[in-house]
Amino acid sequence: MSILMKMVIFLVIACIFPVLAMIVPLLVEPRRPNPEKNSQYECGVDTVGRNVPRYRISYFLYAIIFVVFDVETVFLFPWAVEFSKLGLFALIEMFIFAGILVVGLAYAWKKGALTWK
Repeated sequence: MSILMKMVIFLVIACIFPVLAMIVPLLVEPRRPNPEKNSQYECGVDTVGRNVPRYRISYFLYAIIFVVFDVETVFLFPWAVEFSKLGLFALIEMFIFAGILVVGLAYAWKKGALTWK
């Protein structure tokens, strides 16, 4: 079996699996709705007014900055593992990559995204 055929099979399975994961529970779950099950429950006390908590934008900024630097480690780890084989070109590329991230961090810091209010 060729590598292309293996890739096609993998792609088909990767597309079918999430769809099945969403469809199968709909087919096998028991459905007996009633008002008591559909009501919201919070510590035995009925909610009054708006029950969706509001979060400040700073929480989302911290999350985005965390994801950016988390993704950096995903790219940095394979480079570090193969560092001795990659040579000078890869070293220069990694400095450029890290430099772009430092510029992004400096921008976030300057805009006050890292200060807790």
